[in-house]
Amino acid sequence: MGRSKEFEENAVLQKAMEVFWKQGYEKTSMSDLVEQMGIHRKSLYDTFGDKHSLYLKVMDRYGEFSTDRLKSEIFRADTAYQAIQYIFDYIIEANDEKHCGCLFVNAATEMGPWDQEVVKKSEEAFSEAENYITEILKKGRENGELFYKYDDEVLGEVLHNALLGLRVLVKTSASKEKMHNIANFFLELICV
Repeated sequence: MGRSKEFEENAVLQKAMEVFWKQGYEKTSMSDLVEQMGIHRKSLYDTFGDKHSLYLKVMDRYGEFSTDRLKSEIFRADTAYQAIQYIFDYIIEANDEKHCGCLFVNAATEMGPWDQEVVKKSEEAFSEAENYITEILKKGRENGELFYKYDDEVLGEVLHNALLGLRVLVKTSASKEKMHNIANFFLELICV
């Protein structure tokens, strides 16, 4: 009879996510993962496979985590404008302690040139976020809340691109004032 697992999969996957998120793929060793996840190396391999397989599972976990957080920001807003503003504020303000940025952005920039599986997961996440933003814009325009002269899809792409840039800036020493100035510029685009 085999040994039963002495850990909860989601809890240790969360720990792996935090390690990869902070250190990146290349700088994270299997020893780092074993230590931070608090499980034996054999258990790690038996449950999650190799480092790359674990990383892909971490990306899926992060996708669920970030989508839930994005949706919570959107749903607490009373207006479309406020929903977009909340998303910008969340990206700028939520990284105070970690300065880790977005795991998908980190993955795409670190591994994009050579790992198509990572690129695919990142692109799917980017597309989903862009679709949320575009839907908010469309509803805001239809409800008469937002006034702009741009195509909804194009503006959704531009705003998402600004959000991606801010996700990179939060990892640097850029001031929050600078990041809020960038956000405010883009927010003005939807009120033309």
